[in-house]
Amino acid sequence: GMATSANVSASNAMKTPQFWMLWIMLFCNVTAGIGILEQAAGMIQDFFRDPETDITSVSAVTAGGFVGLLSICNMAGRFGWSTVSDIVGRKRIYILYLGTGMLAYSCLALFGHVSKGLFVLLCGIILSFYGGGFSTMPAYLKDLFGTYQVGVINGRLLTSWSAAGIAGPLIINTFLEGEHGDHSKSAEDYKPALFTMVGILAVGFIANLCVRPVDPKYHEPKKEENGGVNVEEESLVTETTTPQKENEEAAVVPLDEEKTEEGEMQSE
Repeated sequence: GMATSANVSASNAMKTPQFWMLWIMLFCNVTAGIGILEQAAGMIQDFFRDPETDITSVSAVTAGGFVGLLSICNMAGRFGWSTVSDIVGRKRIYILYLGTGMLAYSCLALFGHVSKGLFVLLCGIILSFYGGGFSTMPAYLKDLFGTYQVGVINGRLLTSWSAAGIAGPLIINTFLEGEHGDHSKSAEDYKPALFTMVGILAVGFIANLCVRPVDPKYHEPKKEENGGVNVEEESLVTETTTPQKENEEAAVVPLDEEKTEEGEMQSE
């Protein structure tokens, strides 16, 4: 397995290729999921619209129910898939999320209009992977960087989620607005956006394949038993957001000072 007993600090983690591979993976996974979530109600109506009459066979109420169902799939994926990842391993589960996600998006683009059942099933699978990809990330980080400062590292990784929250809707909307003027959208109009999502997931898929264990040069030096603070205590100190007491040195450590403080501790 890739799980490490060594620890990597937050500032060192950002210098590793592994951090940025995971950043890309989360960005791609979230971009693809949010792309559908944002458009879900309009999309299911457009996919089942009669081109002759321009009338959809999906009511606004049903479309609303579909959005609710996708939220349930998202939550189920968060709990279900992350549990599976404990058994099969993080790298394998992301092969599933991103690889099967590509397949599901392709099927949605090509065959989604064939039946409502198939459309709902494919969207549900995609949203469950969106949830799972999000919730499995802290465990993947812990396997690569250890427990020391993993909360801080996860906080920095979540910048990819914010970026994807902007990119996903932007990509879909750009395609959809470009496709037509005033006329109603059909399943065909969604194809370019859906195939773009397949491409984005492919980038994440490749990034996951590139993940290797972290180079030991980034590991924190092992502390001796009696030599000062042990690693767990120190991580609490660094992650504390408010000084505990006046007489404790548990204040927040700014990024650029982390290094020098560690250096001083070792020289003691």
